[in-house]
Amino acid sequence: MQVIQAFILGIVQGLTEFIPVSSSGHLIVVGKALGFEHSGLGFDVALDIGTLAALFIFFRKDITRLLVGLVRKTDHSKLSWLMALATIPAVVAGMALQGLAETTFRSTSLVAVNLIVVAFVMLAADHLGKRIYQLKDMTIGRSLAIGLAQCLALIPGVSRSGITISAGLLAGLDGVSATRFSFLLSAPIITGATLKVMLSPHNWVQLTAEPVLYIAGILGAFISGYWAIRFMIGWLAKHGLALFAYYRITVGVLILILVATGWL
Repeated sequence: MQVIQAFILGIVQGLTEFIPVSSSGHLIVVGKALGFEHSGLGFDVALDIGTLAALFIFFRKDITRLLVGLVRKTDHSKLSWLMALATIPAVVAGMALQGLAETTFRSTSLVAVNLIVVAFVMLAADHLGKRIYQLKDMTIGRSLAIGLAQCLALIPGVSRSGITISAGLLAGLDGVSATRFSFLLSAPIITGATLKVMLSPHNWVQLTAEPVLYIAGILGAFISGYWAIRFMIGWLAKHGLALFAYYRITVGVLILILVATGWL
């Protein structure tokens, strides 16, 4: 049963990592609802192996160009360095707030509140975003704005994709460009977090002690993550974030009701 639950949580992770409804928030709530015994930051980040694989496979050409652009002058060098710059704030924030991310920030009520608050940010981005710039128009200011927004993703319920896509739209990017920058920007952060978990003796013991459990979760995250990336790029080429914002508000209110009545 735990293996099935791990696969379900992997599906949830893959979908909600790229669809802007908060992966960590959904993992906490679904994990508690399923009574999953291995819920926690270690398992959450381990599932990032699956979403990371989906990300690297889907954007393999883009990531290769960006990496090459860091070491020699190419047409993608400007974007490569701007993306590297945008990554710095989240790295610093992650180091500073790791303790809170593992404890205080995992409150179910806080998840619900953040789901609702960020939903209104997304609605504002939909309404105020000019959608006139593309990735070739990225500047230091736009990159840093999106990078600073990514810091908030440490808090469950915020959603890395939700807050960074919103920041991109508010910075004037079109839907597809904001989405692609958001997803590509997540690659180094997810990679770093995953490596940190893998290299931790405590987490490594957990991974090797329950290999089937973690493989099930990673597989679920990879399958759903790859689909979610394709879906989001296609969706935001024609639509906005309103659908996801209303979903977040509905789920947030429902969670608060369940917490208040003792059901969660």
